[in-house]
Amino acid sequence: MELYLEAESLIKGVSHFTANLANLSSLIYNSLPDVNWAGFYLLEGDKLVLGPFQGKPACIEIPLGKGVCGTAAKEDRTLVVDDVTSFKGHIACDSASRSEIVIPLHGNSGVAGVIDIDSASFSRFSENDREELEKLARITEKHLFV
Repeated sequence: MELYLEAESLIKGVSHFTANLANLSSLIYNSLPDVNWAGFYLLEGDKLVLGPFQGKPACIEIPLGKGVCGTAAKEDRTLVVDDVTSFKGHIACDSASRSEIVIPLHGNSGVAGVIDIDSASFSRFSENDREELEKLARITEKHLFV
């Protein structure tokens, strides 16, 4: 998977923040097999607010430190959760989701949001997925958040 290269060619030189995130969420959703939700949450104060995404309707606000997204943002680290039902405080926006990966995005003043990807399969996200999606996050930061 070299999704990050596709992402860069999609957003490089395009100045529309929201449109770029919408296209990136579509790229992720349509490129990764066995994914039922892919999108962005953006930091506003002490909570993450729903941004562009693909999938079923989602939670609009997530407090920092709550659920997988809020924890990843607060701790500023990628979280790969093989079974979301075993994650203490998991927020179930889509009851079909079984596994999740969340990658923090950074701006000039630290964490600016997260990429959130869910799957209806347990243990869907591999170490290779994590590495490639973190590369995609760095490309996203480079073109949209800095």
